[in-house]
Formats: sequence, structure tokens, C-alpha cells
Amino acid sequence: MNVETFPSGTGASGLTAGAAPKFMCRTYGCQMNSRDSEKIAGMMYALGFEETSDERAADIIIFNTCCVRENAENKIFGHLGQLKALKAQKPRLRVALCGCMIQQDIIVEKIKSAYSFVDILFGTFNLHRLPQLLRDSLETEGMVIDIWKEPVPKERGNTPDGLPTRRRHAYKSGVNIMYGCNNFCSYCIVPYVRGRERSRHPEDILEEVRALAADGVREVMLLGQNVNSYSPAGAAGFPELLRRVNEVSGLRRVRFMTSHPKDLSPALIRAMAECEKVCRHLHLPLQSGSTEILRRMNRGYTKEGYLSLISALRGEIPNIALTTDIIVGFPGETEEDFRDTLEVVDRARFANAFTFLYSPRTGTPAAGLPGRVPDAVAGKRFNALLDTLNKIILEQNTRLVGAKLEVMTEEEKGGIFTGRTEDNRLVHFTAGKTASAAGPVPGEFVDVKITEGRAHYLIGRQSDDQTGSYDGAIF
Repeated sequence: MNVETFPSGTGASGLTAGAAPKFMCRTYGCQMNSRDSEKIAGMMYALGFEETSDERAADIIIFNTCCVRENAENKIFGHLGQLKALKAQKPRLRVALCGCMIQQDIIVEKIKSAYSFVDILFGTFNLHRLPQLLRDSLETEGMVIDIWKEPVPKERGNTPDGLPTRRRHAYKSGVNIMYGCNNFCSYCIVPYVRGRERSRHPEDILEEVRALAADGVREVMLLGQNVNSYSPAGAAGFPELLRRVNEVSGLRRVRFMTSHPKDLSPALIRAMAECEKVCRHLHLPLQSGSTEILRRMNRGYTKEGYLSLISALRGEIPNIALTTDIIVGFPGETEEDFRDTLEVVDRARFANAFTFLYSPRTGTPAAGLPGRVPDAVAGKRFNALLDTLNKIILEQNTRLVGAKLEVMTEEEKGGIFTGRTEDNRLVHFTAGKTASAAGPVPGEFVDVKITEGRAHYLIGRQSDDQTGSYDGAIF
């Protein structure tokens, strides 16, 4: 896909005289949004812009939005409102909003009425249109709105493949393998704002992964709303794709998310077990441990079915770490339903979890369900869930004290290095005695001896010897 650009010689004229114009991109939401923001940055650099973290220095501020939770929308509107005064001081400042929120008509109308100083609105299907929309905004008066709805005409294209990309990290990268979702969970807005599933051809994916590996990337994360249902026309599914990515020379780790329990096949579990580069970590959203609530959520599996999947996973990959998503206070949730959730948490022994209070999304079936759980009751249950989870996570991390784990270094602050293990545990560590003066650099793999386990991270020191090992028996 080609980027729509300014005419030759036009560039970003009219923004900053005598200096390269600057852009700022605020990103909200999931890994898919983060990957889209890297493509936004790539387009802006291709137009001659430089990135800034200072709103006052920016010539264009882009909000890449999320609408999965009400809190995300509130944060975006809060940050947006703060720009009104800055926009009055800098009339040539461009403010653009894109992403999932902007696919909703009700949000567009709210922005038009309450935030009329916004210059550009575009959605999830036409990321590549940003350069053209910016030009239109500079040359015309009023708000520029370009939002595509399904079905998107084939001649327009409906995936942001082939766009220039400015990666946030030199050593790791996300790779989109599919877009959209066909599951229609009753609480979820994603199918309505990201569209139906569209899978990329495996050769296109592999070409991108090989190029990343040749450019120094050591860890890739294969991205999709439900990677398990990856099914390109005339090609094999996700297990086979995972095996082929595992063969790419230069890669050290392969991750993927998100998996849907109803589509987690024995073939995928075998592929994970047999591919040495595929990390021993799986994010498998539970959402609720109650079969009745799962039915109301339209999740397509039962409490017993989920626990059977965990048994199968640990049978093939004993040291796998499982993380999850859990919603508390879904309409109709009873105390018995919530106890079922706590039971699954206790039996699954999650290594981490993203927990949420139910947030009704306009346009989803769940928004109209009866049986709203009072805020006080939902809050009490939420705290009980956190107490249970934190105890289990702390037990696991404490059992890792004395173990030597391979960590990919990600950053350094004040002499403390941070990275992640293969099973996605966060580790803060100090450099070893034999390390270079600067210590390990981002992307470097080091062995770390764990000295302390906390509820949300591990503490350690870069190992100078070969003592200590991790046998995976922490569950």
C-alpha cells in the first residue's frame, strides 16, 4: 500500500518556518494500536517531520484512540480538552484523532459539538490517508473527516500493510498477521470498530519477519484480535505459520497475542511445545469463571472447557506461564458466579492478569442486559479478585528466588536494568561484576540470578557463574 503524500515540493509547509516540523502521537489501548502508531510515526518521518514529547513544540498532535473501556475514552477527552487553550495560542497547530473511538458515530458527533477545534478525524481502515488529510487540513477551513465503514471497497484497500514504520525499539517488534474480529462477544466493541477478520498472506508476513530479523530484531510478537482464527485464503492456519516464523534465522523469541480459548487447538499447543523460539507464555483471556456468565458474554466455552485447556497446555508445556483478562461485575453476575471465577483463578495459577470492572459500551448487546451489579458490590469483588491473584503471583515469583533466568534487557534507569524472561515476567536487576562498565544494552540477553520475588516483578543480579537453574516447577 502506498502512502498518500503531499505533492512534490509542498511538504509540510505552513507549519514551522525554517525548521523541521514536529509531531506528537499519543497512543491508547492495545498492541494493535501501538503498532499502528509506529506506522503513523513512519509516515510522519517520511513527510519530513520529527517527533517530540512536548505538546507546546508540536505542529501536529495525533491521538490514536481506544474505546474498549470507558476509562480510556475519558482519558482521551480529558487530554483533548487541555489542548483548547494551546490551539488558541497556536492556530496552525493541527489536532488529529484516529483509531477505534472515531469509528463510532456518537463519538464523532460529540467531537464536532464539544471539541470543534479538532482538525482531522479518521478511523481504523484508512491509516494511510493521514498525509493527504493533513494536507487537506492545511489548505481548507473546518474539520476534515474521513471515516470508512465496512464493507470497504477493495480498490481502497483495508489494511495498513506496506506503510513506512518507525519502530519504538530496535530489538523487538510487533507484526500484524490479521485484522478485525468475528467473535462478537456481547460486551466488546472491537468487531464494530475494527471490522471483520482479514488475514494476511503468510508469505507477506514471513517477508516482514525476515526483514525485521535482518535489521536486528530479536523478538517478534505476532498480532491479531484472535490469532487462533488466522486463516488466509488457500493457506494453512496459525499453527503452521508459527512453525514457519520459528525457522526465521536471527530471531531469538517469538510471541503472539491474543488467543481465544474457543479456538485454541491441539495443533497449536503442539506447535508451541515443539518450536524452540516460541516463548513459554500464553495470554488466554478468561473473562469469567462462570459458565452462565460466559454464555451471556457469548464467549463460546465453559468453565470446565477452559480448565481442560489449561490441563492440556501444562501437559505439553509444563513450565508455561499463563496470563489472562478478567471482567468483574458483568450484568447478572451473582456471588456464586464470582466464586466460580475465584476457583478458576486458584486452579489456573495465572502468572499475571489484566482485571477490569465491567464497562458498558454503547452499541454492544451487553449494554442493554438487565441485572446491573451495584458499584459497591462490584468494587468489593474486584478487590477480592486482586487479593487472590496477588497472592498466587507472589507465591510463584518467590519460588523463583535462587533461579537463573535468561532476560532480554529493555532499558536502564539509575543503574537498574529492566527486562523480561521468556515467560514474560518483568525483572529488575543490577549488572554483574564481569559486565562492561555500561552494563547490558537494550536487546542483549543476559542470565540473571533472582534474589527476590515481588507480586508484580522479580529482582536479581546479572549472573557471573553457572549455579542455579529454573526447572519450571512453580505451579
